Amino acid sequence: MFSNKKAIAISAVVVLALAGLYFGGVYLFKKIIGYNVPPIETPQPTNIDDSSLPFLKLPDGFKIDIFAKDLENPRVIAFDPAGRALVSETKTGKVLMLKDSDNDGKAEDKVIILENLKQPHGLDFYTDLGKNTYLYVAETHQVARYSYDTKNSKILSQKGQNIITTLPSEGRHFTRTIAFGPNFRKSQIIGTINTQVETKLYISVGSSCDVCVETTTWKRAAILESDPVGTYTAEFAGGLRNSVFFTFHPKTKEIWATEMGRDNLGDNLPPDEINIVKVAGSEDKFGAKRYGWPFCYGNKIRDIKFNPEKIERTDIPSDCSKTEPPVIEIPAHSAPLGLVFIPLNGGWPKEWEGDLLVALHGSWNSSVPVGYKIVRYDLDADGKVLSQKPIDFISGWLENGKTYGRPVDLKFGPDGILYISDDATGNIYMVSAR
Repeated sequence: MFSNKKAIAISAVVVLALAGLYFGGVYLFKKIIGYNVPPIETPQPTNIDDSSLPFLKLPDGFKIDIFAKDLENPRVIAFDPAGRALVSETKTGKVLMLKDSDNDGKAEDKVIILENLKQPHGLDFYTDLGKNTYLYVAETHQVARYSYDTKNSKILSQKGQNIITTLPSEGRHFTRTIAFGPNFRKSQIIGTINTQVETKLYISVGSSCDVCVETTTWKRAAILESDPVGTYTAEFAGGLRNSVFFTFHPKTKEIWATEMGRDNLGDNLPPDEINIVKVAGSEDKFGAKRYGWPFCYGNKIRDIKFNPEKIERTDIPSDCSKTEPPVIEIPAHSAPLGLVFIPLNGGWPKEWEGDLLVALHGSWNSSVPVGYKIVRYDLDADGKVLSQKPIDFISGWLENGKTYGRPVDLKFGPDGILYISDDATGNIYMVSAR
């Protein structure tokens, strides 16, 4: 009798969920199972020449306009060597060039330079010693490079591209981000292969799960490194659940990476993070520093709700004293994505030089939505964090339970203007000092 009642109750829940999906749409269904992103409103102008965004709040002395609109899920912004803007559309499988054909400061034209890709995300350019320029594209399953004609802003061949490295594509976190930076290693890390190159390609790969021990590959929950031609791939740092974006400090050159904490520990835990991702030292016997996940979060706090019966990987410490703490803790579920250091150009306040801007994409599973803004952290010239308290730089995407956008990537262009992608509204914004 009890089992029949239980079966009936389970069936009723399923029916209600399906009814919610049918009558209320996907949003209501996600609400039932805990998904809590406020519906996206559309107050942005329909005419690109009318770029008034009155719902957004900025400090005095700044203005925000729409640089490009009507994109689908725009994510990573990159500038080619000639200063032209590119953006990845992860859902459509495309990489677009945004062209300002009439020189009015806004991109009217969107030129597809690559398509039929598998969830492209990260973009970066590299010019080798022979003056050959390549566009590198991180898809969910690989990083590939394409010969690039800088003068004419076009891919020279969409066939025969070099595969730099293959990546695991299954699992929860599917975006891959790349950037070229300095070599931090002092010695070889792989036998006779020359890993001591001046410039390396760094690749972030998220975990396959919310919280687990990755046992099928070491390429998950990590930042990887490679040389520009893909001779090898190695783990640079691990224990990073989902460092979707990272950048390099202008003075120290160290990697600063955003990190999203796990779910299902309530509204206030664990904190999201900014980590300074450093090269392993002699004390790191596995050749890569560990940043906590899946056993630890925040300032070396043990996750007492994650206690697997068996730990199959000996290189992942469950002892939090052996992990690296974040340099900044961010309120849980804020979902930090793009980050950028403020340069001294473009008329921005001199006292802000070297400060850190972080895009908070916004929560999806917090009972009270958080994030949905861009914040500034006060740093000194050497990257020391002077205050853990964020200062709102741009807010207004979340107001009165409604969402007007979700900021993703932050990039300063050659013109000193800050460009911001918004994957909810399909806009690329541009922020400048008045």
